Amino acid sequence: MMDIQSDHARTLAAIVAHGSFEAAASHLSVTASAVSQRVRALEVAIGRPVLRRTRPLELTSSGQAVVRYARQLDMLSADLAEELEPGAAGSLPRLTLVINSDSLHTWALAGLAAVAGTVQLEILREDQDYSLELLRSGAAAAAVTTTAKPSPGCSSRRLGVMRYLPVCSPGFAGRWFGTGAGTGADAATLAAAPVIVFDRKDDLQDRYLRRISRGPLDPPRHYVPAAQEFGEAIRLGMGWGLMPEIEAAADVQHRRLVTLTPSSHLDVPLHWQQWRHGSVALDRVASAIEEAARVLR
Repeated sequence: MMDIQSDHARTLAAIVAHGSFEAAASHLSVTASAVSQRVRALEVAIGRPVLRRTRPLELTSSGQAVVRYARQLDMLSADLAEELEPGAAGSLPRLTLVINSDSLHTWALAGLAAVAGTVQLEILREDQDYSLELLRSGAAAAAVTTTAKPSPGCSSRRLGVMRYLPVCSPGFAGRWFGTGAGTGADAATLAAAPVIVFDRKDDLQDRYLRRISRGPLDPPRHYVPAAQEFGEAIRLGMGWGLMPEIEAAADVQHRRLVTLTPSSHLDVPLHWQQWRHGSVALDRVASAIEEAARVLR
């Protein structure tokens, strides 16, 4: 049976959090040599490397597991402190979550607000297709993701489906699609009409374009990496884009926005993945997120 000392695991977590052996040593109030010795002892204990000595440092898969273990120890310690001294200063557990911008903007924040008095949250914003890497590395305890299959050491539960509508302003439709959205938005016009994209990881608009055209389309692009400003850019006529139905429905109903084609949409399934060995606080947050996700399809 492996005997992993908690201070060795926490030292590796500190290296990851602070970026170097020296920075970790400063945070832990020990020498850099002591940090190196702890890492070597850890690697001897588990019989394999935990770090790749690259720039920046990279965790191996074994290192990721150790960092998750260290973070889980911290969560359990916080649970114990709260149980022994309820409401004591500094006893609120700290959790890091990964949530995509659209979910945070439309539905997830309401769930987190419901538990904000019982936990300290750090929310990392990442595309739902990329969030699992932060979970695997131990940087976050839970994530909203499109992946249903649980990551190593994690559980997964379905939240629902985020429906996106391809929309634009009526003026934009008249300019680029002739007689209006729903009749002139085809492969030829969409190849020329400007599109709004969140950032370079955002593939939603291209997924929609691939549905419309058999060949690749590369229209002019505006990158607007903020959820509220993304929607505002579409409303102002800068381009078309895919907006969450939760956000766009009222605008479509009152004709402030129009859909590119009748009944067109793109569905993105969302799942909640969290460390399997979590804590009371993490389970409480998960329940709040599930309750907030009831607005999804």
